[in-house]
Amino acid sequence: MLVVLGVLVSFVASRVVRNVSRSIGGEPATAAAIAMQIARSDLATRIDLRRDDTSSLLFSLREMRDQLAATITRIKTSAETITVASKEIAAGNLDLSSRTEEQAASLQQTAATMDELTKTVTQNADNAATASELATDASSIAARGGQVVNDVVQKMAGITDSSRKIGEIISVIEGIAFQTNILALNAAVEAARAGEEGRGFAVVAGEVRNLAQRSATAAKEIKVLIDQSVAQVGEGSTLAGRAGSTIGEVVDAVRRVTAIINEISAASKEQSSGIGEVNLAIRQMDDVTQRNAALVEQAAAAAGSLDEQTERLQHAVAVFKVEQRA
Repeated sequence: MLVVLGVLVSFVASRVVRNVSRSIGGEPATAAAIAMQIARSDLATRIDLRRDDTSSLLFSLREMRDQLAATITRIKTSAETITVASKEIAAGNLDLSSRTEEQAASLQQTAATMDELTKTVTQNADNAATASELATDASSIAARGGQVVNDVVQKMAGITDSSRKIGEIISVIEGIAFQTNILALNAAVEAARAGEEGRGFAVVAGEVRNLAQRSATAAKEIKVLIDQSVAQVGEGSTLAGRAGSTIGEVVDAVRRVTAIINEISAASKEQSSGIGEVNLAIRQMDDVTQRNAALVEQAAAAAGSLDEQTERLQHAVAVFKVEQRA
């Protein structure tokens, strides 16, 4: 009876062991060792299965190992790709940051130059406006001078007419003196004929004759002076006319210069306005460049952080031992 019972127990035990071994897919110690290796990040350990084993614990362990190995391999590959990309991004951001800083410096220098140019053009515009005012004043003064010269010419013409009239009057005086001289001469002849009785009258006739001759001489001298004055006035009138023409030409030239200066002033104002707009645009570009530089620095910092995190990820997955496949 005991023998039968022992045989029965042995049979049952062998069936249990066989079922457990079939469920595990091998020895329990083997399964435990494989699980320990996987727990220690060794995903390259070899797991041998029985033929047609698709449901045992060892099969599940191998499937888990294969999935983990594939996942870790993809993570490693992705981490390496991210590392390369992050390094390239960091290098690109560094180069972009350098170029942005250079551009910002160039824009600042350009803005400073444009400020100086704006000041210069503004000063030129102010100078042109001042010159235009001075030229306008000069034109007015020259015009008034021309009018004064014209008035002088007219006055000289009046003096010439008056001198001619005086000359005519002197001619009349000369005629009267000549006739008086003739009459005095006749009176002297008649007094001589009268003898002693006409002697006193002869003396008076002689004095009248002397006065007539002196009047004629003075009239001739005055006529000579008047003729000279008329000639000089004529020359002065001619010169004044020439001066008037010259001043007229000066007035025309000053007006043309004034027009040119006004055009220069207007052009300078337009140029100053245009340069002001360019200066504003450059300042806006400089502001945008400064903001871009800040964004580039932030991107560089983010790329550096990404590179650091990728290295940590690589260190984290490096502990896994994965089977190298061709």
